Amino acid sequence: MEKLLAHSTALFGLHLTSKQIAQFSTYERELLDWNQRFNLTAIRDPQSIRAKHFLDSLSCVLAWKNSPPRRLVDVGTGAGFPGLALKIFYPAMRLTLVESIGKKAAFCQHLAALLELEQVEVLTLRAEELGQLPAHREKYDWAVARAVANLPILSEYLLPLVRVGGAMLAQKGENAPAEAQSAEKALTLLGGRLRQLIPVTLPGVVDERFLVIADKIAATPEKYPRGVGIPAKSPLI
Repeated sequence: MEKLLAHSTALFGLHLTSKQIAQFSTYERELLDWNQRFNLTAIRDPQSIRAKHFLDSLSCVLAWKNSPPRRLVDVGTGAGFPGLALKIFYPAMRLTLVESIGKKAAFCQHLAALLELEQVEVLTLRAEELGQLPAHREKYDWAVARAVANLPILSEYLLPLVRVGGAMLAQKGENAPAEAQSAEKALTLLGGRLRQLIPVTLPGVVDERFLVIADKIAATPEKYPRGVGIPAKSPLI
């Protein structure tokens, strides 16, 4: 965990406390344990967990720098990435995790309780359902997702959840520039505007990574998101 501390400072300017390092250590242990029984994540060795899960999640701070979200929603969080890792660093942040697979949602509930993280809500829902609920629609400062869907589809999941003046963040691989270009129509329809792509470098990871950021500049029309499965079948392109 000492390398996690050093890399988070060197790469992202973060200074983790001893309590936060202990929480990440518990997170790693629980993830390895649960992975023996349930297929939570394909990444199963400690070194890869620290780089490809923990540091990758913490890279989101490059998007908002000194203005972190007060309320964040993580769509398709899986085993809690990036949401729970960010919650460890920002304990005062209100966090909603959205995960349609029950076992993964149960792990997130378990971990949030074990780490004594407050103001964490785990919802076993689809993003299309959540985006039409008044308690969540256009209520978040930031909506984030990692490896969930292509950007035109993902925009329809995320932007309806973001308040005007907020932003969405998609963690993407080498296809990010092409996806961002293909999502231009979707972003405009949904009240968004592409802001920037930030390249991310992680230790020992050769794959290209990007943070794709789009600002919410207008309210999302009421008909979006469309029903469950429709954004994936008929993307806004």
